[in-house]
Amino acid sequence: MYAIVDIETTGGFAGSGRITEVAIVIHDGERVIDTYESLINPEQFIPSYISGLTGIDQSMVESAPLFKEVAEEMSEMLAGKIFIAHNVHFDYSFLKREFENVGIEFNPKRLCTVRLSRNVFPGLRSYGLGNLCEQLDINIENRHRAGGDAQATAILFEKIIKTAPEIVEAALKRNSKETTLPPNLPKEEYSNLPELPGVYYFHDQHGNVIYVGKAINIKKRITGHFSGTSKHKRNQFIRNEIHHISFELTGNELVALLLESQEIKRLWPKYNQSQKVKSNPWAIYKYEDREGYLRFNVSKRVKGLAPLMTFHAHTDAWHFMIDKVKEFSLCPKLSGIQKTEGACYDLELGNCGGACDGKELAENYNKRVIEAILSFQQGADKSFAILGEGRTEDEQAVVLVEKGVYHGFGFCEKGMQMMNLDDIKNVVTNYKTTAEIDHYIQNYTSSVEAQIIELDV
Repeated sequence: MYAIVDIETTGGFAGSGRITEVAIVIHDGERVIDTYESLINPEQFIPSYISGLTGIDQSMVESAPLFKEVAEEMSEMLAGKIFIAHNVHFDYSFLKREFENVGIEFNPKRLCTVRLSRNVFPGLRSYGLGNLCEQLDINIENRHRAGGDAQATAILFEKIIKTAPEIVEAALKRNSKETTLPPNLPKEEYSNLPELPGVYYFHDQHGNVIYVGKAINIKKRITGHFSGTSKHKRNQFIRNEIHHISFELTGNELVALLLESQEIKRLWPKYNQSQKVKSNPWAIYKYEDREGYLRFNVSKRVKGLAPLMTFHAHTDAWHFMIDKVKEFSLCPKLSGIQKTEGACYDLELGNCGGACDGKELAENYNKRVIEAILSFQQGADKSFAILGEGRTEDEQAVVLVEKGVYHGFGFCEKGMQMMNLDDIKNVVTNYKTTAEIDHYIQNYTSSVEAQIIELDV
């Protein structure tokens, strides 16, 4: 038995919108045997553009039942049925959330008439419900109302199941993925995804890249985008717009991170937000106070002031400074990592010489500060290569840093001896660095698994 469902809502995302109307058509595969239709009080404002589309305004739902008042009846009607809708994830995600709110578990088998139609009626100009019904001579009465759209979807499903029952049967198999994939994504593209590290691209119907991501396992990560009820509005929009997926293998996670950052900056995809924001890195500054003590300040970078060091995140700058305080026996207060009116907290513990309390002369204290500053850049201008797993068993990845600046990555034969800069440059493609890339390399080179070769310049 099938339950063909259509809903109207206050918005396009189940995390913030609510249902305003529900229609259910119970179908046995040959004919309609029962129907249900009701307006629902969403307990929130219906935007005017939604009312313009559906014809449902605030006055129409004020006296309608709340979802919790009809939840039990709908749950019983849907129980044991295969849940069908046009772009099924949309209707399912709203109903699942509403049922969860009243303590009812809802996890039916699902079929999407968009995906089924693409398989059964290939080559049509559009698979939106209105255009699809027009091309298949299905009359829709009361378009954009739950009842009218559900009835039209029921007729569409009848045509699908009569034309190709084997496709419906195949879609219901446990591992088919037909119930979770985006409506416009060809299943074969999903099936051909590798379970390897790399960068993946989501394309819209015009071929434009709308999202770039990285993964240790591309197929597993992409499956995560589309399975279950998404908690992110962005993922709901991506589901509706994605038509194709492409990918680039990278061999390992570090190269995937580097390529992802570069591609986001190059392509500027509409649904990548985090790396589009202009970076405002943190920095360490030096100054001399009125008593002649050299001090440090950890803050966001200030235009026009020359920092001693810059960092991608506050925690990176903070931990760097804490390590220098320990290494050179500096005062935590004068180093900008303790905020207190009097002496630092370490003075009583014997871990501070007393510069913050005037017990240590500025001349003596400043010598250690200068030593610490000289150590800041030690190794920062080194040239080195980071080696990692390649895209095949016979290949290795190479990331080049020249005089402290990231220059790019490439791939070469595994075991190839590379001890000078020219060797590396022959296999590396040049790319510009970003604040994110500097952060990735800094983190990776401090990890125990890093395989680093220092180079002769």
